[in-house]
Amino acid sequence: MNKPTIADIKPSVVTLTRGKKYFFCTCGKSTNQPFCDGKHAGTKFTPLAFTADADGDAYLCQCKQSGRLPFCDGNHKKLTNTDIGKNILLEPDGNS
Repeated sequence: MNKPTIADIKPSVVTLTRGKKYFFCTCGKSTNQPFCDGKHAGTKFTPLAFTADADGDAYLCQCKQSGRLPFCDGNHKKLTNTDIGKNILLEPDGNS
């Protein structure tokens, strides 16, 4: 399976702490979205490590389709509620 699971079709608003390292879920299976909880074990997915540049709120992707991971770029607008829980990888043109 090379397609991530759509965790949700809206971003998660999280408060980040400047200089703190975070591990973003790329597989979509984590129950601690948008952060990794290790459920990717046994797959080709690995968490995306990133360090916050500033204190404050950030919109982190939960559809796993953003071109700016871990941050939301609005690609979730191409999905519907019926896509939640499915394994989808949108092509650059927005098709799956």
